[in-house]
Amino acid sequence: QVQLVESGGGLVQPGGSLRLSCAASGFRFSNYVMSWYRQAPGKERELVAGISGGGGSTSYADSVKGRFTISRDNAKNTVYLQMNDLEPEDTAVYYCKVSTYWGQGTQVSVSS
Repeated sequence: QVQLVESGGGLVQPGGSLRLSCAASGFRFSNYVMSWYRQAPGKERELVAGISGGGGSTSYADSVKGRFTISRDNAKNTVYLQMNDLEPEDTAVYYCKVSTYWGQGTQVSVSS
């Protein structure tokens, strides 16, 4: 069955960096677009970034362009989200998604 396991969240000061990882299994990883979403308290879940199966095409929400980078390693069945210059507004639970499947999420908190 499809499994997505996120890791790498934590507490960081404004301006800091984190790298999230999502380890995938149960499907042919390189065939699928992978996405990162986030949900802040009291807000709807929103798309943060997406990457094509081969990794050659990426897209980002306007709010994270220039600060976040999505990448994937198809040999390791893992997708990453490098987050730089973090802001308090980036505080949320971050989720990995493929097709209709979601991971359990990892908490990112940005605070001084």
